[in-house]
Parts: sequence; C-alpha cells; structure tokens
Amino acid sequence: MDYTYREATVADLEKIWDKNIADNPGDGRWVLWKTEILEKNKQGVSKAFVVLYNGEPIGEGTLVFDPACVGGRPALADYKARANISGLRMDKRHEGKGHISKLVKLMERHARDAGYKTMTIGVEAKETRNLAIYLHWGYTAFVMSAHEEAENDLVLYYSKELR
Repeated sequence: MDYTYREATVADLEKIWDKNIADNPGDGRWVLWKTEILEKNKQGVSKAFVVLYNGEPIGEGTLVFDPACVGGRPALADYKARANISGLRMDKRHEGKGHISKLVKLMERHARDAGYKTMTIGVEAKETRNLAIYLHWGYTAFVMSAHEEAENDLVLYYSKELR
C-alpha cells in the first residue's frame, strides 16, 4: 500500500472536494466550502494537506493562519504565533490506521518551520472519541468554547505548544 502525506495541490483539492460534494448530495454548503478552501489556499491564509493512497486523495486537513478564517478569533490563529488545524477528514475505509495522526504531525512540522509556536484545534463537544485523540496528541490546554453555527454545535478549542 502506497500512502503519501503532503501539501495539497489544486488538483488534489479538486478531487477530494468533488468526492465530498458527491458524498453529501443536496447539501449546497459543500460546494461553497470547496470554493472557499480553494480560494483561501490560493491566497495563503490557509494551507491544505492531504493523505494520498496510490496517488488518490483519501484524507485532508487545513492549517489556518488568518484569524478571519476562524471567526475573527486571534486566540485560535493570528498570522504570528498561533495556527489552527481545521477540517480533518478521512475516507471511512482508511480510518483507524494512523493516517490523520501522521497528517497532523506534518501540519505541525510545517507550522513550526514557519515560526508558529502554538497550534489550536477544535472539536465538537459531543465528539468524545475525537477529543480523546486530540488530548493524546498533546492538545491539552483549553482555549475557549464557542457555538459554531455551521456545525450547530458547541465546539471546544484546545492548544498545544510546538517544540
């Protein structure tokens, strides 16, 4: 099995977002989100990363630098010291094999190399499994909670110091 973890190309993003849209028929938000992620990646306010399996994107995550991309909250991303991990998704057939962990490590390394000192990540309060994973990764400092309209849920944000 040939897995690759890297910064996403425009072609990678097109493929994975077309799949996201196909997997969520009738939900127009996915079309808007695709346009948004492509534009933000192009502008450099965020950077997308992918997991590829035999050259095809099967997982993704976005590293956000601009506070405007996280609701105008500089406690989550500030273009200087803090960046936020967002939009972690993995094809169900490849879950539970450590791919998202490897992708997050790549994203953290990229942020650290770019001079960021702290990473933040959000998790819906009801997603206790994901919260346990994030705590295991070292995201243990509680930053804030917020009711996110897009998810219509309470989201808890945690941070981790990069070393």
